[in-house]
Order: sequence, then structure tokens, then C-alpha cells
Amino acid sequence: MKRALITGITGQDGAYLADFLLKKGYRVFGTYRRTSTPNFWRLRALKVLDKITLIPADMADMSSLLEAVNLADPNEIYNLAAQSYVSASFDQPLFTAQVDGLGPLRILEIIRHLNKKIKFYQASTSELYGESIEDKKMQQNENTKFLPNSPYATAKLYGFHICRIYRDAYKIFACNGILFNHESPLRGLEFVTRKISNAVARIKLGLQKKLFLGNLDAKRDWGFAPDYVKAMWLMLQQDKPDDFVIATNETHSVREFVEEAFKNVRLDWRKYVQTKEELIRPKDVSILNGDYSKAKRILGWKPKTKFKDLVRKMVKSDLMRWKKFLNGDRFPWDAFDYHENIDILKRGKTK
Repeated sequence: MKRALITGITGQDGAYLADFLLKKGYRVFGTYRRTSTPNFWRLRALKVLDKITLIPADMADMSSLLEAVNLADPNEIYNLAAQSYVSASFDQPLFTAQVDGLGPLRILEIIRHLNKKIKFYQASTSELYGESIEDKKMQQNENTKFLPNSPYATAKLYGFHICRIYRDAYKIFACNGILFNHESPLRGLEFVTRKISNAVARIKLGLQKKLFLGNLDAKRDWGFAPDYVKAMWLMLQQDKPDDFVIATNETHSVREFVEEAFKNVRLDWRKYVQTKEELIRPKDVSILNGDYSKAKRILGWKPKTKFKDLVRKMVKSDLMRWKKFLNGDRFPWDAFDYHENIDILKRGKTK
């Protein structure tokens, strides 16, 4: 039985990856940050919480990471822990650098000194590219230059290169997965896609009147998270470590996502959506569009879920959550991972 350690197992990708690896017969360990209210709702939603071993650890604390690796004794480590919210990185640049930049280095150092046979996956990001392409019709691949546009992307760039350096210098099996935006019903409400799907469900049911957004013209390559965690696993099953872009080869604007989401509940989005200047990032990326041809050629991977199906899944899931709440569920835990909904809980079922 293979053993895997997933940092950030309570996040969207961590939960889906845990479920995927369990189905592959792995024994799964996962790290989480010890807080007053542990955020285990995603693991509960996938019914895997009682099937994994949880270890408290912090990406900024070397000793806790060392203890986690010692306890798990893994064949594979998937580093998914991060401060992954781009806007928050402008407010917390030092914290973001500690976790997203130096965090991977700490794990690589542990592997180097403890067991070089451990295979390592580093969750990289399409935000590395920034505004690196002038021709908006071009797609970004493994050879496209990086030009990060946020503290988050800059920290992740350090993580990307330190992974590459340790692979070359110390012969560690280390891979960077340059994953473009990937969403799901388990996405956090701080991300625009889930903010939209959740608001659409609430508006449809009379629990919310307006949806406030920032830049509607930003374009992203949006995929489905469960498709993407398979790609992570495939990278560590190869004979040689390498870096791969994981994407859909399609790009859609935030406005298109909004239109499609409201279309699912037969409402005109223009009656409910307003833009706010303060929700626009200090420095944003206008377009991200990935080319996954290398992953298709070497890993045999390709995305299964189309854009419209992704939006439909997310809206349908949030509608179901809020309907359950209105029908008497006291606390639909799988809908409340963020403070925006606490006011609804306090008011009860009043529309």
C-alpha cells in the first residue's frame, strides 16, 4: 500500500485528491492548520474524513512539517497548502511569501535530508504568467515566460524554481503542476466562481438581491478540480520528473461565467449584477489561456468537463444547499466555509 502526504488537505484540491488516492488504494495522510474551528467541511462532503489520518502542521514551521513527514513516512508528497487568494496576497504579502514561497523549500529540505526517494508534487499556478503574452490569442505553455502580477504569483514563482533546482541539483523526483483555474462545488466563497454560483442560488431563492463584482472582463481558463487532481497523480507516476501545464485550452470571461450561471436559473443577470471599484485588484491579469498538449502527449491526460457543465454543477450544488437550509436544515455545513453567509444563518429562513 502506497502512502501519500497531502499538505492543505482541507482545501478544494486536497479533499478531491484524498478521495482520488483512497480509491487508488493509498493510505492518505493530510496536514491542516490547527485553528479554533477546523475547516473539515469538504472532507465531510466527500465522506473521506474518517478514512484519512490528519496531522496538524504549518507551512511556516519547519519542525511541524518534519514531524508530519516522519509520521506519514510517505512515498509521495503533494504540496497543496497555500495562501491561494490573489487579492489577499496584496494585503498579506509577507505571510504569502512565507507559506507559498518558503513552504515548498522547507519540504524539499526535509526530503533531501530524510529520504530522497520521496516523490514531490508542487502546486504551481497559471498566475505565474501574468501579462507575459501580448497577443491575447496565444496560449501559455511550459515554455512561455513568466511575468507574475501579484505577491501570490511572485511567491509561487519562487516555489516553482526551487522545485526545479532541487530536482536538478539533488536528483529529487519533483514536479511542478502549472494548473490553470479549476473550480468545483467545493471551491471557497472567496473565489469569484463560487461567489457567483452561491449568489445566483441565493438570488433565485429570494435570500439576496444583488451580486457585486469587480472586473467582469478578466478572462480565465476554467476547468473542473476533480479532473485536475488526476493530473497531479499522473505526474508522480512517470519515469522522470517534469513540469506540466494543466488547462482546458479554452478561455472565458467573468461576464460569461455570470451569464451562464444566471441562465441556469432563468434569470437576466443584468438585473442583479453591479460592479464595484473596490473589488478590482490593484494589479490584475487580463487573460489566462493554457495549452495542455504536453500533458496530453506524455501523461495521457485531458479535461473531461466543459465550461457550461462546470457552471451548471456549481449552481446546482449551491441551489441544493440553500433549499435544504430553507427546508429546515439547521446548519448546512457544506455551504458555510466563509463569513459572508453567517448573516443568513443568524436571520434564519426569513426572506
